Amino acid sequence: MYKTPIGVFHSFPKQKRKKPQRKGQVQDNMPAQPPTIPLLTPYKMGKFNLSHRIVLPPLGRLRSYNNIPQPHAILYYSQRTSQGGLLIAEATFVSDTDQGWVNNPGLWTTEQVEAWKPIVDAVHAKGGVFFCQIMHPGRVSNSGFQPRGQTPISSTDKPLTSQILTNGVALAEYTPPRRLRTDEIPQIVNDFRLAARNAIEAGFDGVEIHGAHGYLIDQFMKDQVNDRTDEYGGSLENRCRFALEIVEAVANEIGADKVGIRLSPFADYMESGDSNPKALGLYMAKSLNKYGILYCHVVEPRMKTAGDKSETPYSLLPMREAFKGTFIAAGGFDREDGNNAVAKGHADLIAYGRWFLANPDLPKRFELNAPLNKYNRETFYTSDPVIGYNDYPFLETTA
Repeated sequence: MYKTPIGVFHSFPKQKRKKPQRKGQVQDNMPAQPPTIPLLTPYKMGKFNLSHRIVLPPLGRLRSYNNIPQPHAILYYSQRTSQGGLLIAEATFVSDTDQGWVNNPGLWTTEQVEAWKPIVDAVHAKGGVFFCQIMHPGRVSNSGFQPRGQTPISSTDKPLTSQILTNGVALAEYTPPRRLRTDEIPQIVNDFRLAARNAIEAGFDGVEIHGAHGYLIDQFMKDQVNDRTDEYGGSLENRCRFALEIVEAVANEIGADKVGIRLSPFADYMESGDSNPKALGLYMAKSLNKYGILYCHVVEPRMKTAGDKSETPYSLLPMREAFKGTFIAAGGFDREDGNNAVAKGHADLIAYGRWFLANPDLPKRFELNAPLNKYNRETFYTSDPVIGYNDYPFLETTA
């Protein structure tokens, strides 16, 4: 539908007789304005004026040594910043008991807050809008990553059957988790609240609560994991209670206009599926309206497992129609897909993960319909501060 490449101009034909030019008339042989593709139209997200609809989603890169954001992240995020563009920082742990893997950033100490500040400043200096995703992995962990070797927590004591992999290499088994007691849950909610406060202290414009991909919040929501019999288990309303308590606490702490959430009701990441994902997604979309949060960021049903698209009868449209705030869609989009989704009103904004990683100037490439750099999966999760991180070329530097 939107295949006319930006930058291909059309000349007006010469007229036989030169006529006086009227106001607003294009001169002979002057290029017409190139068409604007839907992804590059401006959008007002709450108080934020975005210049386009292309979002950098959270991408865990495992380069924050000892849970401290590093100076090389300044370049990484600033490379991907455009004036009026929305970026969401990688999943960030909310407490020291929230350890799913190594070299992931945190937001529970003063040192971490101070380390984030120059990164946030660099994004703001280029006119970007910057949110931070806050998360807890729950049972997606190993006791070796936890302080004092303690057992990971979850909604359940059912273990994951897969192994912890990094770049396809098995590092360890997932430790069977410990089911959180009912009286312990408020402490986890409070950890999210404090992390949100710290994010604002670091200068972020807001936070995104990670309620997707089989991590702790998702473990409570999905009935194939949650086998509780207290007020946090059983019915759909009970299973979603934990997520909504976190949303309420964070919104009360920093303001609902600075809060988003990411959900993946249709996904089965980390052995966290649900028997009725359509009902789950719709219930969450409607429930979130009570808190007036800024946006809902949802993974497409076609991304049932990590990395690969599949056929599905499901759609995000019921969630999109139910949720009253900004709706961000993610998962398997290319340029044409994203344009169509925005043009048809299926989403307000489109998140591009792997393509934005490999193409720091992705909005410009989409504008020009230019070729894209290929991403290298083998360097996604290395600890190198440059390779696969800051070394993807910009358009003007490619041959």
